Amino acid sequence: MKLLANPTLRLFIGAALISLSPVWVRLVDVAPSTSGFYRVLIGGTALAIYLLATRRQLHLSKRAWWLLILASVFLALDLWFWHRSINYIGPGLSTLLANFQVFFMMIAGIVLLRQIPRPAQVVAVPLALLGLALIVGFDWATLPENYKLGVILGLLTAMAYACYLLTLHLIRETSTFRVPTREMAVISIMCAGILGLSVVAEGESLVIPSYEDLGWLIGYGVLSHCLGWLFIASSLSEVSAVEVGLALLLQPTLSFVWDVLFFGRPMTAIELAGAGIALIAIYLGSRPTLKQT
Repeated sequence: MKLLANPTLRLFIGAALISLSPVWVRLVDVAPSTSGFYRVLIGGTALAIYLLATRRQLHLSKRAWWLLILASVFLALDLWFWHRSINYIGPGLSTLLANFQVFFMMIAGIVLLRQIPRPAQVVAVPLALLGLALIVGFDWATLPENYKLGVILGLLTAMAYACYLLTLHLIRETSTFRVPTREMAVISIMCAGILGLSVVAEGESLVIPSYEDLGWLIGYGVLSHCLGWLFIASSLSEVSAVEVGLALLLQPTLSFVWDVLFFGRPMTAIELAGAGIALIAIYLGSRPTLKQT
């Protein structure tokens, strides 16, 4: 368990687990908001059971509670946009677009958190953009309308995703707990409430069609949401905002791999080159910041 004491390693493990998220969404036969609802409900319930079993109490400040509410709203928006983007343009591309959050994170790190990136991190940002551009590589004018909508939803996901990550960073700064199990449980349950209302408002159903779908949803909730986000959230207060954003580029890279392996997405040489460039950017971005002002 000493390896997990390394915050950067936890960040990468969490990103790898979350990279499976669009796979679950694609496999399960329910509406986009419904799969999001069960993701956070199952993941949040697993965390709540752990808290009850270990007799851990919340003891959260008033400011923390407000931040938790805000984080749950951002997470609900993130899942709402993303799940629809997955349906329109597939797991790989939708996840790549969602991870354009790196640029929002970089700006926030400089402006709000007063973090100074290393030269390698500065270079990594346009390098990551180049890698993603090579993978995405499309002519907007010739795309179908649903495909364009999927791209737009992916970019909206990126905005909500960045806001969620930054809010988690603030929550960890105010918390006295080493691992944010309590915070993640509260955010998940609150988010489930928001998405549950969304399902009702959209006229969709919460019925799970089969045991197979139940299995996919359990994997989504426990592995990708519960464990994945727990690793990421526990590392946020110990790494820079730029480092977080760039490290999480591992998520879209792996999601593209799963898209190819599980759903037969064709990959060109240019797209493979883009994935390699993105991985180089992740390596450069994993270096610690020079200082904080």
